[in-house]
Amino acid sequence: MTDDTTLANSGPSRGSERAAELAESLVERVDTLLTTADEALADGYPGDTPDRQPVHTVYVAADRYHPDLVPAWGQAALAAIDEHPALFAEIVGSDELVSLVRAKLEAEPIEDLRLDFEDGYGDRGDEVEDADAAAAATALAAAIEAGTVAPYRGIRFKSLEAPTRRRGVRTLTLFVSRLLDEGAPLTDFVVTLPKITSLAQVEAMVELTERLEDSLGLDAHALRFELQIETPQSIIGPDGSALVAPMIHAGAGRVTALHYGTYDYSAFCGIPAAHQSMEHPVADHAKLVMQAAAAGTGVRLSDGSTNILPVGDEAAVRRGWELHARLVRRSLERGYYQGWDLHPAQLPTRFAATYAFYREGFDAAALRLRNYLQQTGSSVLDEPATARALADFVVRAMDCGAVSPAEVEAAAGVDAVTLTGLARPRRM
Repeated sequence: MTDDTTLANSGPSRGSERAAELAESLVERVDTLLTTADEALADGYPGDTPDRQPVHTVYVAADRYHPDLVPAWGQAALAAIDEHPALFAEIVGSDELVSLVRAKLEAEPIEDLRLDFEDGYGDRGDEVEDADAAAAATALAAAIEAGTVAPYRGIRFKSLEAPTRRRGVRTLTLFVSRLLDEGAPLTDFVVTLPKITSLAQVEAMVELTERLEDSLGLDAHALRFELQIETPQSIIGPDGSALVAPMIHAGAGRVTALHYGTYDYSAFCGIPAAHQSMEHPVADHAKLVMQAAAAGTGVRLSDGSTNILPVGDEAAVRRGWELHARLVRRSLERGYYQGWDLHPAQLPTRFAATYAFYREGFDAAALRLRNYLQQTGSSVLDEPATARALADFVVRAMDCGAVSPAEVEAAAGVDAVTLTGLARPRRM
């Protein structure tokens, strides 16, 4: 082996040449040692997907769904604003934001919708649920045909726990079969797997979706699912290990998101009902584990819901709107870019708080991004990872409608396609 003395005494040119040869041989050896690890990293952590993430998910009992539900929720949300216009304007604090929110509620009031056969539906017996599964699938197909469907949609079926397993699998099978019979595509369709208590349930869900695809003549990976994290067992396993990351990777590329279940998780942890909240320490702990587990996998994170609704007299509406707006803002500041909404009157503050968050930070983020891309001297020296975060912020602002593509290009000096590539690079 060449030692330091030999390299040093062989002259500058010869020493540099031999050092380069040594480095190349070492690289070849390290490449050999790390090939398996490189492949595992690329497979397990491909980076975020380039499509937009919805800012919320709306849950409605499946038997209450009809083809015009999305526009009906938009009209109900606008009516809530019209009933308390001064209060809403006070909470929002900007006429421009009020106009943006109203436009959003008219055009796209629900970004992501789940037809719920679980807690929001209950146990109604096989005959009733069979009929509701078929009727809901038919209604969803009609909404797709009419163009009144939410951009993203799916169902939540009963869990794979032993008491509800048979009913859950039956509903999923009946719903998907009827949807296909109606000629509807599974594009932007996702299934929510609730109340997970073991890694084995995720593995069973993979086999279940594979068998459904084979039986129904679907392409591989046509059925995707999200994991609802609402039990302590899904955070910490019986041996003390953190289970969220293994659950994501056990999903075989089918897992799209992690959704936090506020009230089930809090109740399982023994939190008194009056103190169960999206901002309780047990909620923050669970979501931090989820966030770390999902980072780099392309699996997205959603916060939960608040059950304090802005309905009733003006004092109750104020309380509900102010709380909801604050919680939406809190989630966004912590990197939870999605949450649940349970009532039409929550939609105004969902979009108002989201738009305010992005518009307040847009100018500074766009300027830092422009300085980084153009290598302009500035008082902030951003690194590539920070530039990606800045680009992701701007892309999210554009995706949800807080800013327009024209505003982005004017402020950041880059078009939307290039910006998305910077924000969400994929491993090759």
